[in-house]
Amino acid sequence: MNTTSAREALAAWQDSFPVDPYASDRQLRAILGRALDAERLGALEERASAFARQVTAVIGPAARRYEQRLHLPELARYDAIGRRTEAVAFDSAYDEAGTAVWASGLVALSGRPGTAYEQATLLYLLSLEGEAGHACPATCTIGLARALRRSADPAVRDRFLPALVDPDYATAARGAQFLTEVQGGSDVGANICEAVPAGDGDTYRISGEKWFCSVADAGQFFLTARVTGGPAGTRGLGSFVVPRTIDGSPNGFSLRRLKDKLGTRGLASGEIDFDGALAWPIGPVEHGFRTAVGVVLNTSRWMTAVGGAGMMRRAFLEASAYAHHREAFGRPIEEFPAVRRTLADMATASAGSLHLVFALTGLEDRIDAGTASAEDILFHRFLVNVTKYLLSWQATDVVHSAIEVLGGNGTIEEFSVLPRLYRDAIVYESWEGTHNVLVAQVLNDLRRLPIMDVLTDRLHRCLDRAGDPALAASVRSQLDGAFDVVGRCVADGRFGEWHFRDSLDRIGVLAEVAFLFEAGEEQAASHLLRAATPDYRPEQDESLPGRVDDLLQTMG
Repeated sequence: MNTTSAREALAAWQDSFPVDPYASDRQLRAILGRALDAERLGALEERASAFARQVTAVIGPAARRYEQRLHLPELARYDAIGRRTEAVAFDSAYDEAGTAVWASGLVALSGRPGTAYEQATLLYLLSLEGEAGHACPATCTIGLARALRRSADPAVRDRFLPALVDPDYATAARGAQFLTEVQGGSDVGANICEAVPAGDGDTYRISGEKWFCSVADAGQFFLTARVTGGPAGTRGLGSFVVPRTIDGSPNGFSLRRLKDKLGTRGLASGEIDFDGALAWPIGPVEHGFRTAVGVVLNTSRWMTAVGGAGMMRRAFLEASAYAHHREAFGRPIEEFPAVRRTLADMATASAGSLHLVFALTGLEDRIDAGTASAEDILFHRFLVNVTKYLLSWQATDVVHSAIEVLGGNGTIEEFSVLPRLYRDAIVYESWEGTHNVLVAQVLNDLRRLPIMDVLTDRLHRCLDRAGDPALAASVRSQLDGAFDVVGRCVADGRFGEWHFRDSLDRIGVLAEVAFLFEAGEEQAASHLLRAATPDYRPEQDESLPGRVDDLLQTMG
């Protein structure tokens, strides 16, 4: 192959990305087809297809510009005549992408209960471009809107919610989420930012420092603060909404600086000081931490997991198409067994993550609509933390594998989306709780709540629908073994601290396998199961080449 034909092959690879990545996603469409009635499915398919085309034609090209170092957001604390504005300036391409994201209804749907399937689908499609500067603002806005809709007094809800669910990017208010403080990090109970009653019986004045402020340009801030006279720890934290401006001027805050981050660079993250900012409580202040975690953080954990699944899908599409068009040693690299194994592993991880996160989405849909059962709520308590934890590190692994397939080209920012996806995936791993924090939360929940019976029942019911009884029996056996270890972790605090994370990794992957079996995705489930089986003997697996071929044919 000469240089001309090599470049023609690369051009063909670039042109192979689908114009409508929703229409080409067989598994996503099958999941939605099983979950939704015909009317709801038809409306969602029309919305998703239109937005998918916007992701390809508008958001992707815009993100390639404003994610570059010379086009990142900048702090603009004063206007041209020296008035303090505490503003953030963005490249014009950032607003072009934001207009398309908000017009899709991704955020506006938050005004209606029970639209989780729609929102997850749209965010998944957006995440084909990584965080793209707008996945986090959309997620934070959705979380704040949900908190206002579910928990706020009607007067507070009616004052702030309409601007958040406005689909017009030019007039809508973005929501932000400010919880972390420098001395606390994940230890939110150590926060000292203070809320003092303003004296009118309705509002508070917030003072203190917030260390990680995602969406520093937002029109409304969700934050936690310690209520004067309240108890220590998390029980003394209230949840508040703080408008950015009062009568056109900054509302008692100053932007110290913007963060220079590894990934999610198009997003404005900063450090903010509050000095008497006027705030409205979201529900009773004594329920503040419950609102912050149960509504806002759990919404973000769910949507961060959805984003990880979207990045995995894009990584597989990039790598599989590249392997088809790229030649080495006289043949396309997709013909080499080692490359085919890598692609098959990526495909099954992507499929497993998609089915797991949409199982969580079904729970989110029912909880938000108020139709969830007590068992749904318990299963959600487990699944929201496990899914965020599992998918965030799986996304990093899958994108890393895609970079491996592309070789040196995979490390070049201008060559493909993969370096940006990789940087974003690593940042996602720390959002809404580090891995160890989430694992500790799951273990604590298992000790306090009757989750294990629900978990066992739900996953075994998935396996009841498996078409291969032998493989289903293997999954059951492995699940039972993992649950036995979990039982010891729950009973023995020291043992659990050292060993629970390993058990949770196994349960998470086996849950992906179970949901794949339930959906009839036997090939993907089988491949994922063999890779995750402790006593798997690859030298005895004569079916591997044919199975990989069949799998890639199905997934492609």
